[in-house]
Amino acid sequence: MKKIITSESVNIGHPDKTCDFLADNFLDEALRQDPQSQMAVECAIKDNKLFIYGEATTKAKINYDDIAKKILKEIGYTCVFEVIKQISQQSPDINQAVVKNELCANDQGMVFGYATNESKEFMPLPILLAHRIMREYESFRIQSKDYFADAKSQVSVEYEDNKPVRIATILISVSHNVELKQDEIQKTIKKHVLDKALKEYASLIDNTEFIINPSGRFTIWGSYGDSGCVGRKIVVDTYGGVGKVGGGCFSSKNATKVDRSGAYYARYVAKNIVAHELADRCEIQVSYAIGQSKPISLYIETFGSEHLSLQKIYDYVNENFDFSPANIIKELDLLKPIYAKTACYGHFGREEFSWEKIK
Repeated sequence: MKKIITSESVNIGHPDKTCDFLADNFLDEALRQDPQSQMAVECAIKDNKLFIYGEATTKAKINYDDIAKKILKEIGYTCVFEVIKQISQQSPDINQAVVKNELCANDQGMVFGYATNESKEFMPLPILLAHRIMREYESFRIQSKDYFADAKSQVSVEYEDNKPVRIATILISVSHNVELKQDEIQKTIKKHVLDKALKEYASLIDNTEFIINPSGRFTIWGSYGDSGCVGRKIVVDTYGGVGKVGGGCFSSKNATKVDRSGAYYARYVAKNIVAHELADRCEIQVSYAIGQSKPISLYIETFGSEHLSLQKIYDYVNENFDFSPANIIKELDLLKPIYAKTACYGHFGREEFSWEKIK
């Protein structure tokens, strides 16, 4: 059976993704000074106004204004931003539920992890390619005065019997200098971004439709073209048009927040199941309760692709993995300032992160 699956990615200048990146830089600065920081400091952006708000219980002294203004300048903004802050300490009701003899979950909720053997990264191909295109665009645009940091990509892949056989459509929209003409943009982006990003996948280019800046103009970008907020790109951050998401975002949250750390560990377990050839595809669902140190449920879905019984896969997981927040933080080494790197181009399928290792 044939089907088409689509996924998208956004670049760092997209206002939602800018906010994710800012929030994770605040988190990293807290962890550099105080690894036990409890952080959930978010932000929202519109025009030249940046709103920074949330909770921070930390010994760190964080200059939010300086961090934000430096990053916004690096992204390409030339305006002077007005920064408005509303930050308090973590609720003591939450803190007493989390910090006990054994570290407990910071909130209730469910998280998902996914892996597939359709790529060497054990990621779905559509989201993998969408991120690859955005990374290639970022490398290109920082060398150019005519292209800006706000951009989006979208990739549709045709599958047959659950295996990718053809890239059906590539869509990309990039912000640009007002003086550039449409045909010039299309030729430049095709040559310097798409052709480079897709070189490794040339065998899948077969009657592929390339759509470049279909709006015709994209000269007003970032917070002047749209508003932005932390956590509005959770499908971009995870598996695209494949796999489920739990609903909680990742950026801004330290590792006691299972929305983030639990999802990382679920990916870690799913990837190990597929990498060890126990199944071709795997999705892990885990649920937590605030104030409890162990998850309250674990569900493994292999979509009929398992190579041994599901009971043996459950046995493998129970014998080799521990989903408690304390173990997740220890095993994946999550108290380090590693999070700004995760904020753009996906949290999964990137070997530099501990949750991507094969156990």
